[in-house]
Amino acid sequence: MSLDKQVTPPLKKSQIQEAVGELAADQREKLESKAELAEAAAQQTAEESLKDVADEGMD
Repeated sequence: MSLDKQVTPPLKKSQIQEAVGELAADQREKLESKAELAEAAAQQTAEESLKDVADEGMD
């Protein structure tokens, strides 16, 4: 077993904050995308329900 592995210097606080900020932005984008999909699905469901009610009223 050799000990010739490279040792990286500790990260600076600003580097950690930048990485956390990037991760938070990525998560925010994913959540916004999921929210948009959920909203579109809810809209479609509502439209289909209204159509069903309208169709029943014509019977």
